[in-house]
Amino acid sequence: MGAGASLGQSQKSTGKKQPRFEIRNQKFEIRRRRQFELGLASYTLRKFKLDETLAMTKRVGLKYICFKSFHLALDSTPEQISQVVAKVKKAGLILYGGGVISMKKEPAVHQAFEYAKAAGMKVIVGVPAPKLLPLVDEKVKEYNIKVAIHNHGPGDKTYPTPASAYEKIKNLDKRIGLCIDIGHTKRYGVNPSVSAEKHADRLLDVHIKDVSAATAKGRGVEAGRGVIDIPRFLRTLIKINYTGIVSFEYEKDADDPLAGLAESVGYVNGVLAAIT
Repeated sequence: MGAGASLGQSQKSTGKKQPRFEIRNQKFEIRRRRQFELGLASYTLRKFKLDETLAMTKRVGLKYICFKSFHLALDSTPEQISQVVAKVKKAGLILYGGGVISMKKEPAVHQAFEYAKAAGMKVIVGVPAPKLLPLVDEKVKEYNIKVAIHNHGPGDKTYPTPASAYEKIKNLDKRIGLCIDIGHTKRYGVNPSVSAEKHADRLLDVHIKDVSAATAKGRGVEAGRGVIDIPRFLRTLIKINYTGIVSFEYEKDADDPLAGLAESVGYVNGVLAAIT
């Protein structure tokens, strides 16, 4: 009797078909569960008012949002902030952060932390002047609010790449870290997947997008239509156990971004469904 027949009789005698997961080699991890959530950087909807922004965020299936000052002014009173936060909650969304916030002088640092505290934000996505980093270090300890430094690629003389920010903050409190903008990173000629893995210990936030070229001339396009290897980047986030938010910052079509944003969200969700 052949081996195939013997195996067939053995399976038949049990009366049950083995579940697929039971016959996988458990020594090899085929997929890993992601620990991050998807969100929106509200700069995407900079031409739209707050109510429209909340509605459009829900429409594309995102729950987490990081407000640019268009949607919650930095000089808002506590009462105004409270009213906006209530609207966000009523919409079923979570206001997790604020930014990008420029901090060129000391008053701007104080303002940013008071603003974030009043809104219940967990992270400030910011661009603090290097000379103010000692003050930022004090503030994160005082407020227990994270600061994620955002890189802006070619033309940014202070933080063009994640590495340039990392070198300035690596000896500060670990709640000071990076918001890697993968589009600007790629436009500088740096692989965002490599950068994320290299600086994993300080990765606090992500702006996800795609760009047309890995040069300063690269422009924003729908996710999956550009030159960034987004599947590799998402696998990298899973590999390093990234637990923050991955926020879409779709900069194309400012007057009518919904279709491109929805396509980008759908593409990323499709990739995640395939790899997790």
